[in-house]
Amino acid sequence: MKIIRIDKKNWAGGLEKLKGSYRLFGPVKDNEFHNFKRLDKDELPDFNYFNTRLSPKSIIYPQSEIMLEYELDENKENHHVMKESKKDYSQRVVIGIRPCDASAFLLVKRNFDTPEYKDPYWIRSYEATTFVGLACNNPQATCFCTSAGCGPFYEDGLDVLLVDAGDHFLAKIISSKGENLLEAAGWDTETDADEQIETMKQEAEARITSFVTTNKLKDKKIIDLFDAPFWEEVAFACINCGTCTYVCPTCWCFDIQDEAYGLCGIRMRNWDSCMFPLFTLHGSGHNPRSTNMQRVRQRFMHKLKYYVDKYNDGIQCVGCGRCIRLCPVNIDIRKICNMMNSYEVQVTSD
Repeated sequence: MKIIRIDKKNWAGGLEKLKGSYRLFGPVKDNEFHNFKRLDKDELPDFNYFNTRLSPKSIIYPQSEIMLEYELDENKENHHVMKESKKDYSQRVVIGIRPCDASAFLLVKRNFDTPEYKDPYWIRSYEATTFVGLACNNPQATCFCTSAGCGPFYEDGLDVLLVDAGDHFLAKIISSKGENLLEAAGWDTETDADEQIETMKQEAEARITSFVTTNKLKDKKIIDLFDAPFWEEVAFACINCGTCTYVCPTCWCFDIQDEAYGLCGIRMRNWDSCMFPLFTLHGSGHNPRSTNMQRVRQRFMHKLKYYVDKYNDGIQCVGCGRCIRLCPVNIDIRKICNMMNSYEVQVTSD
């Protein structure tokens, strides 16, 4: 894999060249937090951040997305016909995405792009996007990515890995999309920096002090974890606000609804959350997860057990730590994961 040296004095000029062929998205400070947004003319991504408040998943999978439109006016052509809403699937670049967030798209892909079902909206957006990752030289205390299947310099899901090396960036090309992007920006100075990047990677990984243990989850019986006695205690403080699911880069649940006005309307989907009481409410009025405890248990069982059993490829979490930092009542997925991993059914003798 080639490594390109990008002097920071040439950074802004290269980004402006890219804006002729791509829509650029990057982290921008909004009051006290950073979030990803479309970069305006002459606007640069702000890399002075640990991680954004929200992951960039909304660039691929908007919080609210119109899918179909319809007309009921019989005087108009194609009335009573659902038509796909026009969308912009032109080439775009997400610059400065953390490796954990890029890795999260590969987990989410298992829901939107399968042999049995392919979501055209998600797939088109994802395939139109080039991901330029920003390596984490200084992970946060709540980051546990190395024990969740990725790491601060992780490359899967990226097209380019960008490493901040002081007065310049080192851009490691991972895919042909990434190579085309760097060529379009005019960044073409090759350098031999494999050892330097490897050293920085090891130093970053050594700074991670938070871990989860997952080695026994696969062998646990679902019913044993489902009936474990600790769920009431875990859920006691939860207020079902849904913050954990909205900030999570690997949560994908959505609801579909129609909005009509007069003789026209739209069909749209919106992010939903298993933390909400209405999420599982049946038309009959029955709710199979009517209590706070049941909803909290579902969230963690899904991420740390059901997903593990279905895909046999790690947990449905990349260790970004957002849900830990932003939970208003300090519920910690690391603690719960370790509880589930170490739980053993107590056998009582008669």
